[in-house]
Amino acid sequence: MSMMKHLAGAVAAVALSAGAALAEPALIFDLGGKFDKSFNEAAFMGAERWAQETGGKYLEIELSSEAQREQALRRFAERGANPIVTTGFAMADPVSQVAPDYPDIKFVNIDGFFPNLDELPNVLAISFAEHEGSYLVGMLAAKKSESGTIGFVGGMDVPLIRHFACGYAQGAKAVNPDITIIPNMTGTTPAAWNDPVKGGELAKAQVGQGADVIYAAAGGTGVGVLQAAADEGILSIGVDSNQNHLHPGSVLTSMLKRVDVAVYNALTAGENLETGQLSLSLADDGVGYAVDENNEALLTEDMISAVEEAKAGIIAGDIEVTSYYANDSCPVLTF
Repeated sequence: MSMMKHLAGAVAAVALSAGAALAEPALIFDLGGKFDKSFNEAAFMGAERWAQETGGKYLEIELSSEAQREQALRRFAERGANPIVTTGFAMADPVSQVAPDYPDIKFVNIDGFFPNLDELPNVLAISFAEHEGSYLVGMLAAKKSESGTIGFVGGMDVPLIRHFACGYAQGAKAVNPDITIIPNMTGTTPAAWNDPVKGGELAKAQVGQGADVIYAAAGGTGVGVLQAAADEGILSIGVDSNQNHLHPGSVLTSMLKRVDVAVYNALTAGENLETGQLSLSLADDGVGYAVDENNEALLTEDMISAVEEAKAGIIAGDIEVTSYYANDSCPVLTF
């Protein structure tokens, strides 16, 4: 098991696995912490799977401020960690700044945008087709809704989260063109990823407007959305990790974003990691939806059949899910 030593001030210490060797990989969790039950925790589970299967150890750190991003990268690089895996779009700029200084070390970022990726031969940028997975859970939300109104609570208002919302809206509209979709974002700063109280307040406000299914794409904030939905007697949809177990019988499904697989594969490849751009979609099982003992009673055969048909259509190219990134707008949802 790895042992954490928290950074203090300007990264006074780096979290190390006991007996760390120079060639060990490293994992930097985004703000919100590795136990956010969502994005970061998926990354943690991937790293733990790698460690358990290989007996390997990895360096790790949970960031608590923006200032620590580049400092943590440089500390790990100086110690020879390879590869260094980072989570969250906000790590893209620090990786772009640090990677050229350590050409023999591989850097991985999940969710970031690198306009100069061709100038960064030691960087792997991993993205996901979140809009495709969100389309499927949007279909389930529309099929399950009795009020004809569903909600979406995002974390930080950035294109990535609008990408989730846009796919969700398209899936819902494919089932019911007249459905009402209420979108809310938690905030405009990184604090929006870890504010479950605000998430719960937004969810309750949406319930007041008639929403009976709410999709949370908000990191740790989403935990508050799921809790509020359970308290109000409506259904929620989790994100990134399988969150069905948090409120069995209340979480309709979870949109799976296989950050765990991305991290596991990166650590497995180690220093032989292939760099460049990697996009994981429905066709790669990079995204999907969760069915288990906690939610299977909520899903009818008709719901599953319809979603599986749509999934096959998306993979085959017969159904096109418009990306929010295509023109910084969504054809069926106004934010």
